Amino acid sequence: MAKIPHRFNLTEEQIPTQWYNLRADMKDQPDPMLNPATFEPIKTPELYPIFCEELAAQEMDSTTRYFDIPEEVLNIYKAYRPSPLNRAYDLEKYLGTPAKIYFKFEGNNTSGSHKLNSAVAQAYYAKKQGMTSLTTETGAGQWGTALAEACGYFGIPLTVFMVKGSYNQKPYRKAIMQTFGANVIPSPSDTTQVGRAILANNPDTTGSLGCAISEAIEVATTTQGCRYVLGSVLNQVLLHQSIIGLEAKKAMDILGEYPDIVIGCAGGGSNLGGLIAPFMQDKLLGKKNPYFIAVEPASCPSLTRGLYAYDYCDTGKVTPLARMYTLGSGFIPSPNHAGGLRYHGMSPIVSKLYHDGWIDEARSVEQTKVFDAAMLFARVETILPAPESSHAIRVAIDEALKCKETGEEKTILFGLTGTGYFDMAAYTSYMEKTMTDYIPTDADLQPGFDSLPKIPGRPAEPARDPAPARR
Repeated sequence: MAKIPHRFNLTEEQIPTQWYNLRADMKDQPDPMLNPATFEPIKTPELYPIFCEELAAQEMDSTTRYFDIPEEVLNIYKAYRPSPLNRAYDLEKYLGTPAKIYFKFEGNNTSGSHKLNSAVAQAYYAKKQGMTSLTTETGAGQWGTALAEACGYFGIPLTVFMVKGSYNQKPYRKAIMQTFGANVIPSPSDTTQVGRAILANNPDTTGSLGCAISEAIEVATTTQGCRYVLGSVLNQVLLHQSIIGLEAKKAMDILGEYPDIVIGCAGGGSNLGGLIAPFMQDKLLGKKNPYFIAVEPASCPSLTRGLYAYDYCDTGKVTPLARMYTLGSGFIPSPNHAGGLRYHGMSPIVSKLYHDGWIDEARSVEQTKVFDAAMLFARVETILPAPESSHAIRVAIDEALKCKETGEEKTILFGLTGTGYFDMAAYTSYMEKTMTDYIPTDADLQPGFDSLPKIPGRPAEPARDPAPARR
């Protein structure tokens, strides 16, 4: 058998032409979103003031297994897709492990991350519907950068509310968004009613994704011809991101490989949900039994320490409610955490899969341990990883070292969501030993839990054991 290459690319003709809707194969569906005014299951037309109509339809569709990717979207995908599947030979050698380590690398585009996969789709549907502007939020900046790139291509004006902590830490991310024509506003701001209310209550807040979402939705719902788009969490986003897993599975099939373990970083769930999608389909249908690990920051531990409950997706409490693992919509993450995995909740799809045991394990990792792994990976594999991706790298290394102890030749696949070129302040903080590991106490988390809405007949459930016995 020929040696597997270090870097394997599908051909342009092998790019998947359909997105895969994971919900179509889930026997037990995520609980329905609720109208924030009535607490009743929301109907598709009720989403139209916020989302473009075709995106709202994708959001609510739990039966259509595959959606055709529009030709206009495929044409843009071809500028940076297919993305490579890499074999981490040098990392394997350094670790002395019998494990085979693969990673799907999504950093080969100007935005520097996987976020462009959904940004292109959402901008396309907005243009198709005749929208004259869009709003969004961004944390570390990857989503804002990707959407600015997509909106620049389609000629759609964009306003980005960027979490203030990241806005101050990452001026170059802001500059790239502005290069593509976006208007970038630090959040919370005095430009919206909800932003002014948040600042009145906490003038020194560094912001959160929940705050920024509230501001973006306020502008979208009060501006003619404007809609809101989101880069993670939503069902429609996981649908678009399935292109990651579909390409990875097709490449591994060609190479005669299949992962025993699939690892993804988890903030809102877009990368993780996209990477695992076709492998999870195999598990749901009883064809294979890969072991799935979600990795989140210890500073924002929604899966490992959150509650499985209905919650608002934003701090201003104007969005539909979703049942998910959450720390509470008012949770403000530590501003010194360098990664972008800082959303208070987790995708309803990912949450349901984890709650029901299909995602086998969730782990939370301290920031300095994440950067230990990032530095090692950069020096060994010569790719500078994003801090978010480095959560997955950390656990991939840990799993490979377990294989070294047991002698098992497991095949490990993880998602390398993007590059870390705009995160050098974080790398510098690590190297100068000024980086700290903030882990919220139970007392820190309790106010968020206390503020969760009380939905009759739908009680909050505690987090699963984050490290169950390996099957």
